[in-house]
Amino acid sequence: MSAPEVRIDVVSRDAAGELLTLRRAAFVSEAQLYDDPHIPPLTQTLDELVEDLADENVITLGAWLGHRLVGSIRVLLEGKKATLGRLAVAPDLQGMGIGTELLLAVVPHLSEGIEEVWVFTGRDSVQNLALYAKHGYAHEYDQTAGDLTYAYLRKILGDA
Repeated sequence: MSAPEVRIDVVSRDAAGELLTLRRAAFVSEAQLYDDPHIPPLTQTLDELVEDLADENVITLGAWLGHRLVGSIRVLLEGKKATLGRLAVAPDLQGMGIGTELLLAVVPHLSEGIEEVWVFTGRDSVQNLALYAKHGYAHEYDQTAGDLTYAYLRKILGDA
C-alpha cells in the first residue's frame, strides 16, 4: 500500500496540543507491547512538549494530511550527532509509509556538520528495528533504563 500524499514540515508551537494527542495515540501500542503505560511519550505534559518545541537543539518534523497532523519525528542535535526519537504515526495510518517519509525527511533538515544519526527504540519493537535497518541504520548497542531495554542504531552520513 502506498503512502497517502502528506506534507512534511517543522512542527510549530501552535500545533503542540495536536502533537501531544498524536504521540499519545501512536505510542499506546508500544506501551502495550512492553506492558508499561508510563513510557515517556505517554507521560510528557503539554508544558514539557512546548518547552521541547522551543529548544534550539531540537527539530520536530510533522506529516500533515490536509489539516490533520498524522505523523511526527523528533531530532536532537548534539555537535556532530543527531538523535532521532518519538517517531509517531496516527494508528489508523500506520503501515502506509508515513514513518518512512518522516525518516527520509530528516537528513535535509540537519545542519551542516552532522556526521552521524542515531535512533533508539525498544529492543522488542521488531517493526521499528526493521524500518531503521532497511534505511541503513546499524545496531550498535542495547541499554536498559528501568524495566525497558532500548536498542541504539547508528547511520554514518556522507564521507564521515
